[in-house]
Amino acid sequence: MKLHSNHLKILLALITIISGCTVMKTDQSHRQSARIFEGDGFAVNYLLYLPDNYKAENSFPLLLFLHGSGERGDDINRVKIHGPAKLIEQGKEFPFIIVSPQCPENERWNPEQLSMLLDDVEKNYKTDKNRVYATGLSMGGYGVWKLAQMYPDRFAAVLPICGGGDFLNACVIKHLPVWVFHGAKDKVVSVQESERMVNALKKCGGNVKFTVYPDAGHDSWTETYNNPEIYTWLLEQKKD
Repeated sequence: MKLHSNHLKILLALITIISGCTVMKTDQSHRQSARIFEGDGFAVNYLLYLPDNYKAENSFPLLLFLHGSGERGDDINRVKIHGPAKLIEQGKEFPFIIVSPQCPENERWNPEQLSMLLDDVEKNYKTDKNRVYATGLSMGGYGVWKLAQMYPDRFAAVLPICGGGDFLNACVIKHLPVWVFHGAKDKVVSVQESERMVNALKKCGGNVKFTVYPDAGHDSWTETYNNPEIYTWLLEQKKD
């Protein structure tokens, strides 16, 4: 049977509309929503990502992502420039609940506020409290080290990138699995910042891995967050 040209055009239009709706639905499932957490005298803007099968499971691992200094401010979309938040926006699926807060302009990460934000997420969403992780880059890498040292029993593992911390107090997290990343040619944050933390942890028997990219500058996060092995490693870590 031959289709009339007008009928054929209508059929093609319907196929296009249906295909477009399917794509839109798929894209929407990967997007993260902007939220606000209000504490005592402060507020934190953040992005929340829930896995596609969130409703089908009992609980999910929770991953906190801390951006660098360049993404500070009050435009939450800037958080999507790098890291997991960027990959989610590009359509990547993750098996974690991912929380990506935004640090206000001219401020640094506040561990107490971040801990309260995690408390709120754990209270309101189906999170596996034995599999809570933190990662961050540059200023966020510093934030991860500080947060872990202030709350050493909160996380199952941390993954700081091109940051640094209080190496004199490193042994407080010697029990915590840590995977550190840095670029050898980093002129913004010297690789020595990570080396000091790693060496201090090794001296007290810490559970630490260290990856140095010999040709990378400050941007050691793109290769790291594009590496599926880091997410596999995180999921393997669980609090006793």
